[in-house]
Amino acid sequence: MLGQAKIIGVDLEADSLYHYFEKVCLIQIATESASYVLDPLALRDLSALHPIFSNPRIRKVFHGADYDIRSLHRDFGLEIENLFDTQLACKFLGLRETGLEAVLRSRFQVELNKKNQRADWSQRPLSPEMVEYAAMDGRYLIPLARILNRELEEKSRLSWVEEECLSLTKVRFTPPATGPLYLKVKGWVLLDPRNLTVLEALLECREAEAQKSNLPPFKVLRNESLLELAVKKPMCPEELETGKALSRKQIDRYGTQLLQEIHRAMAIPSENLLVYPRHVRPDLSSPVRQRIKALKKWRDRRAKNLELEPGILMSNSLINAFALKNPRSIKEMEGIPDLKRWRRDHFGPEILAVLTSEV
Repeated sequence: MLGQAKIIGVDLEADSLYHYFEKVCLIQIATESASYVLDPLALRDLSALHPIFSNPRIRKVFHGADYDIRSLHRDFGLEIENLFDTQLACKFLGLRETGLEAVLRSRFQVELNKKNQRADWSQRPLSPEMVEYAAMDGRYLIPLARILNRELEEKSRLSWVEEECLSLTKVRFTPPATGPLYLKVKGWVLLDPRNLTVLEALLECREAEAQKSNLPPFKVLRNESLLELAVKKPMCPEELETGKALSRKQIDRYGTQLLQEIHRAMAIPSENLLVYPRHVRPDLSSPVRQRIKALKKWRDRRAKNLELEPGILMSNSLINAFALKNPRSIKEMEGIPDLKRWRRDHFGPEILAVLTSEV
């Protein structure tokens, strides 16, 4: 039946809030007449979905497809053809709120049940209420896509979204980049090298425990707790107990290990401490800086006129690429990273005019 559909709405639920090694726990698919909730934890063989998801004659409607596409390919090898991302469409229409909850409330006066937004979708059995919640999103994706498709056509922006969606189908899951863990902790920039070294040791300890217990790191110990420990650096159990960073249960479970990490980090010689990473900015010439300034000024003015977020019209990285290459013709724009055809065709002449004026 799905193979005969011309358009389907697709959503999924995962368990990243509950497990270190996240996985897709439900796949919701809606046609114009029916809704299906598939349980990949029970249905080990999802090969029947491959010809449906890869069929270019079937339109697949997602909302915020990036995470879903990466997850479906990571877990099941599924590839998506003929994508329409309703969140992208909302952004290109200039909507301020593009989350699905806000969009459905605005377009269909539908209020999603927030109770299950943060549910553990890996648990079994699922309650009827959870299944109903899961199926709800997909039911509105097809009518929403039709409304947004029409509005994009009226603004002559449908081709923009379609090209962005085509590019989006190529994204794939990549493991998190290796590097200091402290970079993900708000407030680390205020730490001195010793405190920073202690914080990194504590974060590495938490990461190992999170992997071992298959829990998200924040479910083991919160960033704020580890940051406080890195600053106060308790050296004995009594100091842990008098502080407010950890609960009694956390002290009993992790206290000894955390104290060992603090002692180890405190023993590191001063010359071997972590230091604030200084990113050396490229030494841009004055003409390049002037071109960047001019392009940003044009971008912001043009985006306001189009009622778009400036970054949707042109990202800062793309502006820098234009300023560095300084093309003198549309053809010379070829090879600029991430330059989509719609930007080149619709705004290329204006961009050239800005660059020319800065000669």
